[in-house]
Amino acid sequence: MSDLLETAAGLVGPGTGILAADESIATMSRRLERAGVDATPASRRDYRALLLTTPGLGRWISGIILCDETLGQSLADGTPFAVAARERGIQPGIKVDTGVSQLPFTDGVSVTEGLDGLRGRLERYRAQGATFAKWRAVFNAPICATPGGASTKDGNRRGIRANAHGLARYAALCQEAGLVPIVEPEVIMDGDHHIAVCERATAAVLAQVFAELDVMGVDPRAIVLKPNMVVPGSFSETPAAPAEVARRTLQTLRAHVPPAVPGIAFLSGGQRNEPACANLRAINELAAEEAAPWHLTFSFGRALVDDALVTWQGDPGATAVAQAALAANCARAAAAHRYTPEPAPAVRP
Repeated sequence: MSDLLETAAGLVGPGTGILAADESIATMSRRLERAGVDATPASRRDYRALLLTTPGLGRWISGIILCDETLGQSLADGTPFAVAARERGIQPGIKVDTGVSQLPFTDGVSVTEGLDGLRGRLERYRAQGATFAKWRAVFNAPICATPGGASTKDGNRRGIRANAHGLARYAALCQEAGLVPIVEPEVIMDGDHHIAVCERATAAVLAQVFAELDVMGVDPRAIVLKPNMVVPGSFSETPAAPAEVARRTLQTLRAHVPPAVPGIAFLSGGQRNEPACANLRAINELAAEEAAPWHLTFSFGRALVDDALVTWQGDPGATAVAQAALAANCARAAAAHRYTPEPAPAVRP
């Protein structure tokens, strides 16, 4: 377990965060095609290689999440991605869920799949060099914020419990296999809801997730939580300033996340780099005032890499400029994470 504790702590150290480059083959292919790049295994590899080989990336990035395809690939010089990451001081991780399907007897509520055969896959990923893993569960804010939920129409309680149970089983399997689990319960921004709706939904989700983690015997000291920030819906007519995002986010975390968790790496959830970093900075500033018990950092995907992809567009001659765009976004995110909490208790609560 000591190795897991060290890995988890290393992923959330001050001034660094996690780069999510784990899009599925289908999602990554769509993004490449929108950028005018033919979607092939080679182009997907070249794009991820561009990200990983950005000069100085290890100054701001502690871990990189890859998909199954990329973990099995190598850079142009033949160096496997996991080895190349370690050479740059970056821990290699792997996305292990297999997407979502509709939960039975609900109206559009999804559940994340991928538990079948996961124990064997985790053993293979560790042999390939991964030190941590990630599993994403998706929650709808208005549905999850609705009281009750036993009916077929609502399905919110059923969806929260099913997804929280899946996250907990995944996390237990990871720790058994010697990998740190990133636990990602995402209340998505889609919708026009008020920030208070996101706050209620996030509270309901986190409460169930940590109840299930406890039932499954998961050690909270050896996980990284990757939640959404508490923000309004992407089409809300009532925006929220970073100070309000910070206040609502921290009070929700304090109510439901054990202090033994070493770090919380927020997802960007569709926010662009600058607003996501402004919110992260406000969260860290308030955390310092309130002496919050966790490192509060980032695990961004599009908020870090979109500018690089648009700049690159498959042109080798544009690699340096694209990497500079990525570096600037990573530096901005890392600068928003400077708060260092007091050490977590040595004994599991």
